[in-house]
Amino acid sequence: MAEAMVTVENLRKTFGNVVAVDSISFKVHRGEILGLLGPNGAGKTTTMRILTCYIAPDSGTAKVAGADITDDPLEVKRHIGYLPENAPVYTEMSVKEYLRFMADVRGCKGSARKERIEWVVEHCGLQPKYLATIGTLSKGYRQRVGLAQAMIHDPDLLILDEPTSGLDPRQIIEIRDLIREIGKTKTVFLSTHIMQEVEAICSRSVIIHKGKLVADGKPDELRTAAAGASRVVARIKAPPEELRGELGRLQGAGEVSVEAAEGAAAGGAVWCDCRISFQKGMDPEEGGERIFALVRDRGWSLRRLQFERISMEDVFLQLTREGAA
Repeated sequence: MAEAMVTVENLRKTFGNVVAVDSISFKVHRGEILGLLGPNGAGKTTTMRILTCYIAPDSGTAKVAGADITDDPLEVKRHIGYLPENAPVYTEMSVKEYLRFMADVRGCKGSARKERIEWVVEHCGLQPKYLATIGTLSKGYRQRVGLAQAMIHDPDLLILDEPTSGLDPRQIIEIRDLIREIGKTKTVFLSTHIMQEVEAICSRSVIIHKGKLVADGKPDELRTAAAGASRVVARIKAPPEELRGELGRLQGAGEVSVEAAEGAAAGGAVWCDCRISFQKGMDPEEGGERIFALVRDRGWSLRRLQFERISMEDVFLQLTREGAA
């Protein structure tokens, strides 16, 4: 197992009567791109602000590169590059001026300063806008500038809060590609509520809900652990209510969804789009065989039968549904 870059133990933070972070524990190892997931208000940003020493926890501990956030916050900050949801840039400065300023703030001097600026400009794709005023840049380029300032001092850990929030599809792809590239040499810890983001760039995910940690693992592990780890999709011509009941009685079947064509006569056979989740560990092809046999035995018609892997969105909704803890 790689060395832990971040260690969080029983972290708790309240704001009045609201428990924002409720005794969570996890580790982030060197070389990981970890996604911190959760609905709005789950505690993602609060967790990041604690780790970056912007706010103090009520109880619990956290360490970054071995430095304690309470005992040695300055040392913690030396190891961290932080990009909040709204990039902290000075719009009246040019990109060149701003990066020079941030390099000075971070203590980069002499030839090292020049080399770090050249490196972040190249790796963040800022060459075309290097002399431009930041206020004239698109949000996508401002995010690039924000990433550049977070990396200017060559930190061990990048903490990114909703790095693609508010971007258009092309900008989202560009920023994801950039994060993926950064993750080859750095540890990246990012928050998001976009499941496609997790599947696109994260090697591991931590899901929190109402301040509590509800899942921790690689995306494939979380999908496998979720109830209904496989799903069969079928289009069947049959009486909808009868079909729904028969599918629900199949061995190993879990959640069943049957959507009939509009305007169908009551009790008559119509084309229905069906989704049937099967118990975890069950081969979806086995479920497909049972559906085929049911249709054959009942004299119904089958137009479509395919297997669908459960998505991270399904896992997320299952773990963060109303009432889940």
